[in-house]
Amino acid sequence: MTVSRPCDTGPVLRADAVAIVRDGRHLLRDVSLTVNRGEHWALLGANGAGKSTLLGLLGAVTHPTRGLVQVLGRTLGRVDVRELRSYLGHVNPRHAPDGPLTVREVVLTGLTNTAAFVPRWTPSPEEAERADRLVAMLGMAARSGASWATLSQGERGRALIARALMPQPRLLLLDEPATGLDLAAREQLLSSIDALRAEHPTLATVLVTHHLEELPASTTHAMLLRDGRCLASGPVGDVLTTDLVSACFDHPVLIVRGDDGRWSARAGRAPAALPR
Repeated sequence: MTVSRPCDTGPVLRADAVAIVRDGRHLLRDVSLTVNRGEHWALLGANGAGKSTLLGLLGAVTHPTRGLVQVLGRTLGRVDVRELRSYLGHVNPRHAPDGPLTVREVVLTGLTNTAAFVPRWTPSPEEAERADRLVAMLGMAARSGASWATLSQGERGRALIARALMPQPRLLLLDEPATGLDLAAREQLLSSIDALRAEHPTLATVLVTHHLEELPASTTHAMLLRDGRCLASGPVGDVLTTDLVSACFDHPVLIVRGDDGRWSARAGRAPAALPR
């Protein structure tokens, strides 16, 4: 099976009533999601809710036990997923380069999808220019020649986003990108994500987190997962409400969105009963 270059029409992602069952246990149950061009989704829920499991489906890493998953118009189970994944940008904050690479070299490995810089391989002038442009856009121009070992966790996170963008994907998947970051590094990362989304208006993104404070202001849609089920899904303003988020985390919280478009959560009243 081969994958032709995906076209620019139709949903970027579509999951229809998907389930994943492992050892008789449902990790996901009847979850449906459609992501269109230019949409920026957040997947939220407590630990074990199924966020990373769903992201694995959307990134063509795993297959559903039941249901349909289409990525860039291609149906999982009927396509070479290794080639399909070459059209996706997947940011894993635990990525570890192989060898003493510089920031620029790590970014360029996004073209070869390798952990090491490929011997005797040279990027084209256009590819080299794109790497430099992405490094600058993510605020890393001054660190382009720095060794990976000398970078802070926040700098590594921004470099990995640049790396994921090298193949010019239509879809960027971010798996808890702010994990382990201090306050300043988190804010720099989120500002970079907002700038990236403004620079590439047709790019679709899906970001996994369980902290509302880690959501960029440019988030457009959200899905709340609880115990492998979708509790709510849709435009972010309709989903990130006090009652729905309280029910998702099984704890009363008050959700506030500031004038800057960012969210915060703090202890609040008990949520109203949700319709069944």
